[in-house]
Amino acid sequence: MIAAAVALGALALALAWPVPVALAGAKWPSRSPATALALWQGIALGGGLAMIGSLLVFAAAPGGSLLGAATDLVPAVFAGPIPDAYAVVQIAAFTLAVGLAVHLALNLLTTAVRAERARRRLHQLVDLLAEPADSSGARVLSHPVPVAYCIPGIRTATVVTDGLVELLDEAELRSVLAHERAHLDQLHHLVLLSFRAWHAALPWFPIANRAERAVAVLTEMLADDAARRRAGTDPLRRALERLGAVAEPGPYADAGGIAPDAEMLEARLDRLSTAVRPLPGAARGAGWAAAAALVAIPLGTLAAVAV
Repeated sequence: MIAAAVALGALALALAWPVPVALAGAKWPSRSPATALALWQGIALGGGLAMIGSLLVFAAAPGGSLLGAATDLVPAVFAGPIPDAYAVVQIAAFTLAVGLAVHLALNLLTTAVRAERARRRLHQLVDLLAEPADSSGARVLSHPVPVAYCIPGIRTATVVTDGLVELLDEAELRSVLAHERAHLDQLHHLVLLSFRAWHAALPWFPIANRAERAVAVLTEMLADDAARRRAGTDPLRRALERLGAVAEPGPYADAGGIAPDAEMLEARLDRLSTAVRPLPGAARGAGWAAAAALVAIPLGTLAAVAV
């Protein structure tokens, strides 16, 4: 049990700092953003499971298994006393594990509720102010500033302004709409929401902010790839150059995304301006396998000591 707790703790430490720092500084994610996104999700979920699991396994060590500890401690919660085999340090570890799990779950729930409320407000404003969907499926707002964004959720909408329609030609506008629809089709708001919740739960944790931003860039690149397949690379690049850093403004961030900036735009334009070769199939497979392993290892360890 102690060996399992130490192993999970070592994994949690690795996923808390050196591994995500190395991934955030790597150059290859722009070549295969889907693989990098899977790794980020594996790091976040595996790290959380390893951290909480390490504390639980350590706390359960006197019982010989998680089930044995539960058999010892659950009756003690109602009738007492706590068995002498469980020292203060075990009780503290158990309390910390439960508290951390509840804290993360509540932050995820709170973040989801806030995002849903923001999406409903946006839908109400769009229904009130925008023209009905045109042949492209987009709602058009009468506003001179060139803007495009999507509102995700069960009910979705793609919104553009008159300023955007006047600024872009037909091919460029089609590429922007394809980019926004890719965000909706690929459910990027759910991925971003989970990392936003992680950042909100651990604001003092430096890697949480770095992870949220890295994931936001990857979702933009994935949406760009979908737009390139539907409308071509050159129209999308020209549209981004004209739009600048306002291609996807605040409303998308309020509804569960993250606001873009000049640095993010530059990374996307650099990728669209050069011939990007995807990673070899073996490398992509290894990345997906690593993402799965980061989650499977703590789950397997917990299962091994469960009974």
